[in-house]
Amino acid sequence: MKNNLWLLTEERPKKEVLATIFQKFAKDYGFAVFMDSLRIIPILENKKFTFIYELTGFRCNKVDKVFIKTVSGNSSFTDFLVFYQENEPLQTDMPIYAIEETKTDDKESRNTGVYQRCSKFVFIENYYPNIKKIMLYNLQITQKEKPTETYIFGTRLLLTLGVEILGKKLNERIFVPFKDIDDLIYCKEKMRKAPQGNVGILLKKFTDKIEISGRLFKSGGLSHDPNIGALSIICAVLRKLGWTKKLEITQHGLEQNHVGKTNKFILIANKLDISLQNLTVPQAEANQNYWKYDSEGEKLGTIFIHLVVENFTEGFSIFENHAGSEKGYFITKKGEAIPLAKYKNKSKYKAGSKTQIIHIPDLILMDFAQNEVINIEGKKHKFLKDGISELQNYDFIEQNYILKYYPNFKILRTVVLYGSQEKELRESEIGFLLNEKGELILGDQAPKLFQNAIKNLLDSLK
Repeated sequence: MKNNLWLLTEERPKKEVLATIFQKFAKDYGFAVFMDSLRIIPILENKKFTFIYELTGFRCNKVDKVFIKTVSGNSSFTDFLVFYQENEPLQTDMPIYAIEETKTDDKESRNTGVYQRCSKFVFIENYYPNIKKIMLYNLQITQKEKPTETYIFGTRLLLTLGVEILGKKLNERIFVPFKDIDDLIYCKEKMRKAPQGNVGILLKKFTDKIEISGRLFKSGGLSHDPNIGALSIICAVLRKLGWTKKLEITQHGLEQNHVGKTNKFILIANKLDISLQNLTVPQAEANQNYWKYDSEGEKLGTIFIHLVVENFTEGFSIFENHAGSEKGYFITKKGEAIPLAKYKNKSKYKAGSKTQIIHIPDLILMDFAQNEVINIEGKKHKFLKDGISELQNYDFIEQNYILKYYPNFKILRTVVLYGSQEKELRESEIGFLLNEKGELILGDQAPKLFQNAIKNLLDSLK
């Protein structure tokens, strides 16, 4: 009996990302793999969604089928866990890969491109020690020609930790693992210092300890994600390079009441024996499971309609921001990928004006056949009224992005729901409901694109 490939993810699975994963799998296992027009198909039984997708267009004589399921991570979850086995994965099964996917290059963000994701590779060691770890870059903008110091340092940390980099061209003379602890400290010392008034990440080595400065306080607690990532991986690499003595974080800005038992950094601190200057690090209360199958998230509905539209119609997405997933770029009519602004006026927002926040849909779909752009708000069924009210917030994005890049297109606004056991939709603003039983329910005024997608999906089963 041949094994199946199972991909568990919090993200909307992208064909180009899946293709890269399959190529990596084929190379590592020495299997011949053939790919042709990959399609992601929801598996239906009696016209009800089973909450499993099957990928077609992939052939390998050592793989029976490829399945994809949406999961929800407990705290710091990598984007994909890949299992090579016959049956649906259980918590006790061992994945072959943990993969973090990002579209962000240091051209757009130094910290998000490397540091903000580093803690995930350290955190997962608590559940799957020595798992094969991969950072997969799915770049949609041109890669920066000259990498920043931050990116070089962060990537060298990842390589030292054993993380493989896919999807980016790396200069092998620059991007090499650190030889030893002194090599790491010397590299950090050479980097440009933080602006005056900021707490930079600096390392000081003593005979009995290494001090690492870095601010961890933000928004009233321990939540400075880029620094959590940076400090986590620096400490993990120092341990891997053989440092067995004290590791102490200084200038962190925290008070004792900020240090809770459920914070992901505290779990990492316990694992790596990291201390916080002048504070007591509690014993973390770790969640027993790293992940669970998602049975209640709103994105179950938005990811479903997204995949059905793109696999069963000529429609496609020009923006996605599924709950808990990485925000995509806005795709123009010319195929350019541009990041959406967060604020109408950043200086006014920083001065306290919350009205400057730009409200964005969870999904924007394009239907060229109907000359329509569809703005979609995703919600759990119990929050449908909130979803309807949020449809009123899209004026700015429509005026400044959609009509700018897609003039003369009609714009629709609709809500996509997940949850409940309802079998009908009473509100005209609701376009589609995927209920808990997997039933597919279209609204009376559902966009034509939704109607065609569901019809074509059901027709494919006949």
